[in-house]
Amino acid sequence: MKQALPLAGIRVVDYSHFLAGPYLSRCLAAMGAEVIKVERPSEGDAGRAYPYQLEGSEGTESGYFMQQNMGKKGLCVNMKDPRGKALMERLCDSADVFVENYRPGALTKLGLGYEALAARNPKLVYCSISAYGHTGPESHRAGFGLIAEAKSGIMAMVGNPGEAPPMLRIALGDMYTGIHGVAAVCAALLGRVKSGIGQHIDLALYDCLMSMHEYAVQCYTLSNGKEVPVQTGHDLPTSTLYGVFTAKDGDLVIAAQADDAWLRFANLIGGSAFAADSRLQTLTGRNTHRLEILEKTRNWVMAQDGVAATLAILDQLDVPSAKVQRIDEVVNDPQIIARGMMLEQDHPRLGKIKMPNLPFHFSGCDITPACVAPKLGEHNREIAADLGFDAATIDAMVDEGVLYTK
Repeated sequence: MKQALPLAGIRVVDYSHFLAGPYLSRCLAAMGAEVIKVERPSEGDAGRAYPYQLEGSEGTESGYFMQQNMGKKGLCVNMKDPRGKALMERLCDSADVFVENYRPGALTKLGLGYEALAARNPKLVYCSISAYGHTGPESHRAGFGLIAEAKSGIMAMVGNPGEAPPMLRIALGDMYTGIHGVAAVCAALLGRVKSGIGQHIDLALYDCLMSMHEYAVQCYTLSNGKEVPVQTGHDLPTSTLYGVFTAKDGDLVIAAQADDAWLRFANLIGGSAFAADSRLQTLTGRNTHRLEILEKTRNWVMAQDGVAATLAILDQLDVPSAKVQRIDEVVNDPQIIARGMMLEQDHPRLGKIKMPNLPFHFSGCDITPACVAPKLGEHNREIAADLGFDAATIDAMVDEGVLYTK
């Protein structure tokens, strides 16, 4: 029996832009929340200008924006006009959640800070995302995911020794913080059931990435500063064998660090004597003799007939491995398709489009988004009417640009 979506009946005001905030609210929308994407005249969210741009029946549209804003309603309002500010206040009074990702203090000047909105609506769960958070000596500084990735120590461990770290090419800081926001908002909503009041959630990109270290920080602190994890190239010196290897026609990864997998792999590449080598029976021993193991592995991989042949052998022995896939291979991967991770939508202006889906799978309900990302101000009239504004007032606000539609 199908259930209602988990967040059905929750209203979210999404006053965010670019990525972390929009991704957070996209997830809430998928879970059933009514998400109202609020933008400012006349260009709206800066993400609308980002690639990939596709020409449609009413001009170009951004894939970047469409991906993070599907399932939402669109409101574009001029907050500098008293009528626009009154509409926003009424909207926030009706909301359960408010999401923003501006520099601390920016929304206070607009009357949309936590204190002002919570005074009017004590049940409001207000989620702020910023580079450094709302406290600390750097809280006033602007920043993006790249800044957090550099500051967090993650970038310093990526790439080859002696070379400048590479760009990660995915928005790790934004997406990781966004999903932390989903968890925090849902927890605050649950807490509100008991307390009757909301609260302010203060998330920092820098904090989230720093918390992501599963090994490096404790390695440094527990060694009293003697161990500082650095770039290691294509494998992990503390988890032999776990890394990237080159075959004749591409690259693959092998994860044979666990004792049982290692024994099967060692027997494969070196025979029973190598598998029984007393030096290599523990992870510590394998780490000590890492360079010897790496050389033997590289030679074995290169001696095979390519990536597919190598993976077939490893799969037969249940040694975890995979091809290093390009994006064109990922989107056509039977596993991705079977899991519904490619979402096809009928776009009213672009025709059929495909986007990455969200990774939530609920047994009792379907989180397929009900609609594509909104046009700028697409739902102005509907939202204003729902808030109790009469038709004449709405007409006047539309005619005078208080409610803006591109």
